[in-house]
Amino acid sequence: MQPTAEPTRVHTHAQHAALRFLTAGSVDDGKSTLIGRLLYDSRALMTDQLDTLRRHSRGDALDLSLLTDGLEAEREQGITIDVAYRYFATPRRKFIIADAPGHEQYTRNMVTAAAGSHAAVVLVDVTKLDLSRRPVELLPQTRRHALLAHRLGVPHLVFAVNKIDAVADAGAAYAAVHAALEAFAQRAGLTPAGIVPVSALRGDNVISPAPVNGYDGPTLLALLESLPVPTPAAEAPWRLPVQWVARSGDGTGHQPRVCWGRLATGTVRVGDAVTVFPSGETARVTDIRHHAGAAIAVGEAGQSIGLVLDRALDVSRGDWLGAPSALQGQRRFHATVAWLDTDPAAIGRRYWLRHGHRWVQGRIATIEHRLDIDTLEPVDAAHLGVNDLGRVWVEVAEPLPVSPFAESAPTGALIVVDPATHRTSGALLVD
Repeated sequence: MQPTAEPTRVHTHAQHAALRFLTAGSVDDGKSTLIGRLLYDSRALMTDQLDTLRRHSRGDALDLSLLTDGLEAEREQGITIDVAYRYFATPRRKFIIADAPGHEQYTRNMVTAAAGSHAAVVLVDVTKLDLSRRPVELLPQTRRHALLAHRLGVPHLVFAVNKIDAVADAGAAYAAVHAALEAFAQRAGLTPAGIVPVSALRGDNVISPAPVNGYDGPTLLALLESLPVPTPAAEAPWRLPVQWVARSGDGTGHQPRVCWGRLATGTVRVGDAVTVFPSGETARVTDIRHHAGAAIAVGEAGQSIGLVLDRALDVSRGDWLGAPSALQGQRRFHATVAWLDTDPAAIGRRYWLRHGHRWVQGRIATIEHRLDIDTLEPVDAAHLGVNDLGRVWVEVAEPLPVSPFAESAPTGALIVVDPATHRTSGALLVD
């Protein structure tokens, strides 16, 4: 359904950049406890947080899941409902963690967490699997979350085989689950960055190594510290979605119009030619502003910058600026869709689509197929239900400068909004 190429190029200098990763899996797989263990063992907690944790934990053992299950309903029900973000750092790297819900009802929240993540840690609760079967059958949510992360372009996928301390023969259990995960990954066309046996409750192989027969790899934290962070390809033609246009004084009374946004691809320099989409008007870059206001000579992909043009053009939020011929509008394109709404995706129904900062009307012209999570095979479908993955043709009322998601996430991703309910109905990834 989606090209195997990664949407961005990996540079070696990104080895120690901040890593954004999400945790996902089925209900009660131990996601919140794993994050709590990372925060606790890395000494990322304040004294007042530790005091609160000790007060609310029962008995001598600390309930580390309380560090992320922040909503009252989450604490009462013992489940994660909303995405919780936490931050910590080690001497080697900074981390931003997203704790995604495990229940199928909240899979759409996991899609939200996947946006912008560099890695996904999918937990597999070894105690929920029938280890007497060969091959071991994985839970549907394990497959669904791994596929979602892969289809949504998360560069690195890590499986954490959790609760390895709760089985009699940890080595045999890990070997059986490892084989099942490898077979699934091969069928799904994905390559795991690692399959690590852990105990989030005790901390085995989370930060501190613990022996498990058949595993001689790094701890989970060491693996995460080693993963390179993808950075946008600098050699691609530059494109910038305009977020807002403002006047900026230079102290002489002159107030040029500055087009602000985050550079999606490529590198832009003072003097470069500019094409405005959709008007097609042209100009040249006379000044580049850093987000702090200082003038810079070069803007690189991923930076938030402001561009000053040599002509007073009609540019507004939702427009795109780019190198000549870099912005080609399309009214019909092929895409992978992750459907998030309880109302099914209907062929021909009008939706609002957001691309960059631009809103246009569009519709699903054709549903090619739906992906069967169990068999990983495409099946014919007249509609797509909540949490379905499918492949569709999309038609829009106004041309959009889309490009394949595998080449550029900012230009290849769109969200679908129901005009009647204003709910986010789906995520589109241009093929």
